[in-house]
Amino acid sequence: MNGGAVAGMRTSVPEKIIKIINEIDAKGNAKLTRLTVLKKWLEPPGRLPAFGLWMAACAASRKREATETAGKLFDEAHALLAAYEIGAPGPSRFAAEDLYKRLQRFQSEYQNRNWATVRIIRHWDLLLVEEGLALYLRHHASPSHGYKLAADYCQHHDLHYGNSLSGPSRLKLEEMVRFMFALEAVENGVA
Repeated sequence: MNGGAVAGMRTSVPEKIIKIINEIDAKGNAKLTRLTVLKKWLEPPGRLPAFGLWMAACAASRKREATETAGKLFDEAHALLAAYEIGAPGPSRFAAEDLYKRLQRFQSEYQNRNWATVRIIRHWDLLLVEEGLALYLRHHASPSHGYKLAADYCQHHDLHYGNSLSGPSRLKLEEMVRFMFALEAVENGVA
């Protein structure tokens, strides 16, 4: 079957992600653009919001040293998303929207740089939670946004390879494959 199969059908996309993991093992890295295969996988209805919730939950669980305000936002995100089960209804849309807006306000500093205005991000994992909630709430409803979130989550900067998929990306990719298999199983009525 191709990677763009309809929901409820087994796809080959998780196997393509496994090939990326194998490439990291063999070469030390893989290009971030290899993750574009996710776009096809995210097309069927329901996958993009489920992927967003899963990504937000992963990022929320990675709490690092943070200011008091950031720590509280991590705690709230974790509390909102900790009970999420693949294939189950997500959290309250009202609560998710409220947290999403507060995450946006928390990191709302912008600076003019050369020819563009850039957003200053001090807590990367909180940005990933925000972007995952945006997918769940359908503020960003295209598979390209899902691919970008996955790339942002999995990328690693290495002096030898730059921003790419490398050793530390491996575990995240394995987690993603497990998520994909689990969601496909739910869609097929197996789980």
